[in-house]
Amino acid sequence: MKRHNPINCWIITEGMIGTENQCLGVAESLGVTPRIMRINLREPWKTLTPWLKFEQEWSFSPPLSPVNGEGWPDLLICAGRKAIAAARYIKKQSKGKTFVTFLQDPKINDSALDLIAVPHHDTRRGENVIVTHGAPNRITPEKLKQAKKEFALLFEPMSAPRIAVLIGGNSRTHKITPNIIEGMITSLNTIEGSLMITASRRTGEENIATLKQGLAGENIYFWDGKGNNPYLGMLGWADHIIVTSDSVSMLSDAASTGKPVHIIGLEGGSKRFERLYKHFEEIGAMRPFKDGNLESWVYEPIHDAQLVADEIKRRLGLTAPAL
Repeated sequence: MKRHNPINCWIITEGMIGTENQCLGVAESLGVTPRIMRINLREPWKTLTPWLKFEQEWSFSPPLSPVNGEGWPDLLICAGRKAIAAARYIKKQSKGKTFVTFLQDPKINDSALDLIAVPHHDTRRGENVIVTHGAPNRITPEKLKQAKKEFALLFEPMSAPRIAVLIGGNSRTHKITPNIIEGMITSLNTIEGSLMITASRRTGEENIATLKQGLAGENIYFWDGKGNNPYLGMLGWADHIIVTSDSVSMLSDAASTGKPVHIIGLEGGSKRFERLYKHFEEIGAMRPFKDGNLESWVYEPIHDAQLVADEIKRRLGLTAPAL
């Protein structure tokens, strides 16, 4: 069915910044300004969702209802376990008119989900499934260009090549160890060029302190977590990107730039992550980081948010920008 612009779009998540940014990336690629909601569930749905159904307005905190007479959304973009209950409720209240797009694998089959976007390394497939390379994000060439201008005073004086270093840490599948930290310091110190380094909370305070002590010099910038986050500026200025192996989001962000992505392995892993690495290598985005050597190559940057947005347009019959 053809829909008229503008479309009424909602984003619903559990409030995690990472998943919300994935949803925002899709909305921005559509050219719509969404209403953003972060929800919690009341009992018994909090414990039993997504298997317990029969959601009510008061199942959610805050309650889910239209505001300012706008009605239920034409499009709902959501992610996270709790958002499944919200999707199901809104689908019912809108009498099936809301088109529901769910990012990541919901792990269940539910008729409320019109489109499910999963990364290539997840195994779910189906008529209502679109497969992306990695995780959708908000990175675009325009945003990288703007961030490069914004952080020019910080990074332009650094000598080329400039290397962005994105360091993650401990997770359910990976572990960053003292041996890995020491090896990372040794390898990074052999690189000729400048390092722009950012670490995650998952890196751990002790590991960050060791990294800062071992990686210090005129052409090394280590973000201290204060002030404006230079993350996009680093990606914009980078000639190469080095990223640890524990984060789908960081790898996807790096591959969205079209710049060579070099991966540092952490301990652990999973079959799911192995499929991710293999796919990113096959599309030419990523190679292993070895002994401080940086190879140069070109590939087509991934734009997963745009892939999802284009599929939404196709299924809704939106042939023009949704503004």
